[in-house]
Amino acid sequence: MSSKIKAIQQALKDKGFDPGDVDGDWGRKTIAALRAFQKANGLEVDGVFGPKSSAALLGGGGSLDGAAPLLVWFEEARRQFGTKETPGSFSNPEILEWAEDLDVAYGNDAIPWCGLFVAHCIGSTLTSEPLPNNPLGARNWAKFGSSTQPRLGAVMVFWRGSKDGFQGHVAFYAGEDGKAYHVLGGNQSDSVSIARIAKDRLLAARWPSSAATLDSVPIELTAGQSALSDNEA
Repeated sequence: MSSKIKAIQQALKDKGFDPGDVDGDWGRKTIAALRAFQKANGLEVDGVFGPKSSAALLGGGGSLDGAAPLLVWFEEARRQFGTKETPGSFSNPEILEWAEDLDVAYGNDAIPWCGLFVAHCIGSTLTSEPLPNNPLGARNWAKFGSSTQPRLGAVMVFWRGSKDGFQGHVAFYAGEDGKAYHVLGGNQSDSVSIARIAKDRLLAARWPSSAATLDSVPIELTAGQSALSDNEA
């Protein structure tokens, strides 16, 4: 769970706007409470926790703890860390539920689900954000939102197999080393995990159009003992 989201939920609750359980889950009730708070305070009613909403709700500079700004979709991705597909003929019902909530046709978790994971994280937390047509297709995310430099929470689109082919992979930027981007994504070793993907495989880095554009610098990490990922399916 996210301590930042819990702090926002508690602040909303203290001001009389019910976010549901103070559980660190940026769900529909929390978004509805934020929208009600925004409307009551003359702010743009978009359900996005940007700088103006932060300042109005938390006071002062609107900072939760002086750390990086809240990226609700990335917090949801972190919350899902370790989620795995079910081997064999069965499927993880949680992964199937992501598709059902998004009204996306999806048969079972043997079908590549990196795009579904990204769609879930964004669609469940940025409810007004347009998703690409057929979000299951990783390369379709290259047209999502707007172009950005790789930064924390950015949607990172990679080619897989061949740069000129149709296969791809999509995940969220978590950091980088000299050779690779470290990305948090689904269907990486059949789970939500961190993978290192060579920088020369990057096709696009994209940012949600409904989220504030934030200044950011690369997050430098060490390569450690992790090998480069070469097949994320």
